[in-house]
Amino acid sequence: MKREKRDYSLWIKLAVALLLPVGCCLVHCAMQGKSIWDVYLPVSEWNDELFYYKQVESILQYGFPQGYYGFNESHALTLSFAAWSPVLLLPWVLWGFLFGWNLLSPIWCNLFFLTLACVLFVWLVRPTAKQMGLLGLLFFFYRPFVRYTFCGMPEIICFSLLIIFYSLAINYLNREKTYKLVLLFVLSGLLTWMRPYLFLFFLLPVYLLIQKKKWLGAAISGAAMAVVLGGYVCINHFLAAEYFLPLFFTDWITTFFTDGFFAGIYHFFGKFYWKGKEFLEHMGRGFSVGLASGAYFITYLTMLGVLAWQTVSDFRKIRKSKDNDCRNRLVIEGHLTFCFVGMLVALLLMYKMTEGSKHLATFLAAGVFVVSLMPTRSFKKVTLLGAVFAFMFWVKAVDPYDYQVPFRDEARAVQIETCRKTLEEKMQLEKTNVPNYENVVIWTLSDMLPGKTDTGRVLTPTKWQVLYALPAGFGISCCTYDYVTENLTTLKSRYLMTGIDGDLDEACAQAGYKEIYRDHEVVLYER
Repeated sequence: MKREKRDYSLWIKLAVALLLPVGCCLVHCAMQGKSIWDVYLPVSEWNDELFYYKQVESILQYGFPQGYYGFNESHALTLSFAAWSPVLLLPWVLWGFLFGWNLLSPIWCNLFFLTLACVLFVWLVRPTAKQMGLLGLLFFFYRPFVRYTFCGMPEIICFSLLIIFYSLAINYLNREKTYKLVLLFVLSGLLTWMRPYLFLFFLLPVYLLIQKKKWLGAAISGAAMAVVLGGYVCINHFLAAEYFLPLFFTDWITTFFTDGFFAGIYHFFGKFYWKGKEFLEHMGRGFSVGLASGAYFITYLTMLGVLAWQTVSDFRKIRKSKDNDCRNRLVIEGHLTFCFVGMLVALLLMYKMTEGSKHLATFLAAGVFVVSLMPTRSFKKVTLLGAVFAFMFWVKAVDPYDYQVPFRDEARAVQIETCRKTLEEKMQLEKTNVPNYENVVIWTLSDMLPGKTDTGRVLTPTKWQVLYALPAGFGISCCTYDYVTENLTTLKSRYLMTGIDGDLDEACAQAGYKEIYRDHEVVLYER
């Protein structure tokens, strides 16, 4: 009888896990009088989504983009992918292969993976009813779960894989099986190939294997590290296009070799100081005006404090008694605390504050699930985190760029459909010697357009959303205004898109470029 009751309870929790992401998404939409079907990516201002979406579209139809994705006409050494690891695209490619690919496909795929992660968490960890309640509370208030589900960015894929990773790690600690450890290596290796800083999580299975197999485990772990890191280097070297600027900065270590040891020490600590000041400035603006990067920094430090406190508390407990459950918790909490600290150091040394802040979202997502499992009587830890989440991601979330879900706008939808029909008639893929520049559209980041200035012209960002209407297979090269103006007569790409009535619009017409599309925002030329 007791057995049946436990099984019944488990199925209820699985049902709750199944409904949690969907329910949060539906509530979020209903609060704005919308539904999931109203989400429309071309309304979004996050231009990275365009690159991900169109690359997946090209892979599904042709195996790889037939034109180069790059920046200032850069391209990968092999094939034609953009600056970010194409491994990020694999879950969407699989989804598109099974169910087709349209503007809602990334959203359904994201929702599926997040739901799968929640279900596997319950199945592998077997949380109590109280822990499920705490998870639901933190999940709802951590708004990035919903915002990143409703976008064409691969963050939810990383969220989901990391949640599954920790769920499997907890399951392994409760009942050690070799195949689980192998899966942990595979999952953490895949995460590393997606985002290099996620190599921090690879160290958990390394620790577990060394603990189990000692010197043999160390040897196997070393070989696995070599494979994973070597694989990432190859992916980044051969399959990624060069970005405008370095994706992360290494001057904190190269200074030791170029300027000497003492200069390196001075630069290292000096960078910590100045970046630390910038970090605190972002936090201040997060409190005062809701700056999104500041919100991530505040919530990140809050969760780091909770993790560190519980880690120290559990460490003290196992020194007094051999509590196996406490030991297992300590492994998970201690490792996640280590990863939080490691990523914070990496952010200060290697990343820009605004762009780097978004990478913290994955760590916070994993933290939500780990914190929900912490022992509690008065709910102080969850109350603190929930309050900080609610304040920073709901009360202070005023910038539509960072928080507003892109719901369908009829004017934009008509523009995309009109452009799609026009370009299908006027643009033809060159299918020999692919990938090539004949299948590339330059998206000029900005152009000098008429404006209220002394000169009458102002550098204005180019609206890029119509590029969703490009026929499948075409590549997109994101180019700066200076690059295009300096190389207008020697550009390698066949097509160029810029703002209407700007300097480049006039220059292209004078250079004899053929106009193939124009609307109230942009013009597309063929050289």
